Amino acid sequence: MKIEIFGTGCPKCKKLFENTQKALIELNLAAELTKVEDINKIMEAGVMITPAISIDGEVKAAGKVLSVEEIKKIMNS
Repeated sequence: MKIEIFGTGCPKCKKLFENTQKALIELNLAAELTKVEDINKIMEAGVMITPAISIDGEVKAAGKVLSVEEIKKIMNS
């Protein structure tokens, strides 16, 4: 599983990254988790508002900080 967090480094983007780490730990999942802060790469992914989370190349949410529970739900879907 490849998970990308899109954002320019704002507090909301950092919180989404932290919540994603927690969700992975709680679910005991191994995944490649990366932060994408380059604005050109963010736009290439089709993200127009940050923070955003992408799982295996598919943007699952944008424009809000998902809770750990919300992230766990989208990882299991």
